[in-house]
Amino acid sequence: MVFISVTRLKLRSILYVLPFILHSYKSSNQAKQTEGFLKGKLMIEMNLSFWTITMWKDEQSMKIYRNSGAHLKAMPKLLNWSNEASVVSWTQQEEGFPTWKEAYNQLQERGRLSKVNNPSENHISKRIKEPVSTKFENLLYPPKSND
Repeated sequence: MVFISVTRLKLRSILYVLPFILHSYKSSNQAKQTEGFLKGKLMIEMNLSFWTITMWKDEQSMKIYRNSGAHLKAMPKLLNWSNEASVVSWTQQEEGFPTWKEAYNQLQERGRLSKVNNPSENHISKRIKEPVSTKFENLLYPPKSND
């Protein structure tokens, strides 16, 4: 069994792309060093939407990551930078990544919205746009090697 976490957020302006990428880089490095992190992937859409799928040994490992370090420091900034944000998680038998379509379906069916200070109409009406395939859709961040 593995624990899957999916996030989607949409930046409300191109002005936030560079600071978001910097915080994202720091957060992905933190994930790689967190006990229980198995692997993750990122998709960047041209409309400033960012999707992540991360795989963990268990929910507790993910929560330790989520509630500490670089990730914890980035979270308050996303309140202003994002106009859409949602998250969903589940446990599954296989250790393969769900597809982006499966991640989207889970967000639609069971996901919850995250707080944003400037919600878009889509966020207010709980509409999540289906991911659009891009060349930036399978950017992997495997765990840090021990060598």
